[in-house]
Amino acid sequence: MAGNSSRRGATRKAGSKKGAQMGSGGQRRQALEGRGPTPKATERPYHPAAKRSAAAERRTPVAGARRPSGPPAARTSRSAGGSRGTKGVSATHEIVSGRNSVVEALRADIPVSTVYYATRIEVDDRTREILAAVTNRGLPLLEVTKTELDRLTDGSVHQGVAIQVPPYAYAEPDDLLDAAAEAGTAPLLVALDGVTDPRNLGAVLRSAGAFGAHGVVVPERRAAGVTASAWKVSAGAAARVPVARATNLTRTLEAYRQAGCFVVGLDGGGDTDISALPFAGDGLVLVVGSEGKGLSRLVREHCDAIASIPITSAVESLNAGVAAGIALYEVSRQRRTD
Repeated sequence: MAGNSSRRGATRKAGSKKGAQMGSGGQRRQALEGRGPTPKATERPYHPAAKRSAAAERRTPVAGARRPSGPPAARTSRSAGGSRGTKGVSATHEIVSGRNSVVEALRADIPVSTVYYATRIEVDDRTREILAAVTNRGLPLLEVTKTELDRLTDGSVHQGVAIQVPPYAYAEPDDLLDAAAEAGTAPLLVALDGVTDPRNLGAVLRSAGAFGAHGVVVPERRAAGVTASAWKVSAGAAARVPVARATNLTRTLEAYRQAGCFVVGLDGGGDTDISALPFAGDGLVLVVGSEGKGLSRLVREHCDAIASIPITSAVESLNAGVAAGIALYEVSRQRRTD
């Protein structure tokens, strides 16, 4: 009869599967206890945000610490952000991405603030060289996801690696004359007028380092600055040759003239040949204009002479990097002859 508990088999045996037992909360009460709120990403040691925060703290200078010594061009600012901070310091960080570009940058001893390395990256000779350089130079290394690298590099082809170049600390125009005085030689400077391609600036820096120039002057506005591209093209010369920013290029050139330097502009319609470059043995400022427009009217008016480089009629002009290299070689040759 249904519901008859006296029927055989109706009584549940103790310890059976369906026997009475305590609930799971009683059995595993400790396992069900809450662990508190989820820690912030920056408080989890293995989270990329925590690694970035730790790297930023290591790079932040201690209050009252002395400024590092070295050439003005080799010093960098630690201020973060995307806008201009202290005068003469560019506060914009540059990202160099791609295995070949990163390897070339590290070989050129470009200052690096952070190295980004993707998780589960396919290892090859270039990535091994990058990791070796990171270890030897003690560079901060952050392992990030591909999505994070895509964001950092603005969607460019990064191949799993990227580096962040810190802001560049520019010198003052007068610092270049001081460098020449310390070297005990007549000043030899290069001023760029309207050159907007950072690769041309890098090429000028490389030539300036090769032929003993004491520095390069660039306008503060509408001109190329020392970016990651300029660093790479300069092949490390940007760490040895200081770059000064001039608020007004014509006033800076006039100040150089008053300091005893001669100002010679390079232009296709010059009144003298580069082989007969005047004032080569004296304090000299070579002014190089842009490839298309050449020297501006005001800059031309502040030049003591205009020199030109003979070229065939098939080529209209030379870019700023090539023109500066030829002129600097000619000055170096004449100074050695004298």
